[in-house]
Amino acid sequence: MNLWDTHCHLFSDYYEQIEEILNQAKENGVTYFIVSGCDHKSNMEVLSLIEKYSFVYGVIGIHPEEVDNYQESDIEFLKNKLNHPKILGIGEIGLDYYYSKEKKEKQKLLFEKQLKIAEEFQLPVIIHSREATEDTIETLKKYSVKGVIHSFTGSLETAKIYIKMGYKLGINGVITFKNSKLKEILPFVFSSILLETDSPYLTPHPYRGTQNEPKYIKNIADFISKELKVSFNQVEKVTNENIVSIFDKLN
Repeated sequence: MNLWDTHCHLFSDYYEQIEEILNQAKENGVTYFIVSGCDHKSNMEVLSLIEKYSFVYGVIGIHPEEVDNYQESDIEFLKNKLNHPKILGIGEIGLDYYYSKEKKEKQKLLFEKQLKIAEEFQLPVIIHSREATEDTIETLKKYSVKGVIHSFTGSLETAKIYIKMGYKLGINGVITFKNSKLKEILPFVFSSILLETDSPYLTPHPYRGTQNEPKYIKNIADFISKELKVSFNQVEKVTNENIVSIFDKLN
């Protein structure tokens, strides 16, 4: 097996033994990892991890929930690190109106600031969009970028819009939840998905209630294989081809 966890947060705030977490994942057939930054501290950790492990790659960015905390120097830091061969893109960036709608305009400014950089550097973006689908789509339309819609849980109509714009859909443990509607649209979007865990969040069934880990990529792939009645190898093939099509530095 040659599976990728294309979105995880393997940081000291969540895990005491990151090497052990990586080893357990590799024993489960997960051989490559893309660690996603959210703020300056985690971006620094991403850079440390990609230097330490040959099979770990990274994306760096400022998460919308950090809109009140980031400094302009953090944006300059991003620009200075984007030429690193193992920094594959800019993320996790986007819009999140779930907790706070009064910060919409500030979030949009931060989002567009990073999209402009992605366009300038010709790098893909990893998009976080929560309770903000319409604004996310309208903002992305302004920029000539491609990327991944992280933790996609939207409708088939929304999925088709993103796919037409050049985005792939990040599918994680949510698809295994009993109330998830993703199963209904999966047959129509299978050719455009990537596998991710979003560790330490969104642990797949039947492990919900425990901390998520990259090793569960195998469980997600297995679930998709059974749901679609396609071979496990086909899930691996499709998702790995999509990774290469989005992340140009891997070519």
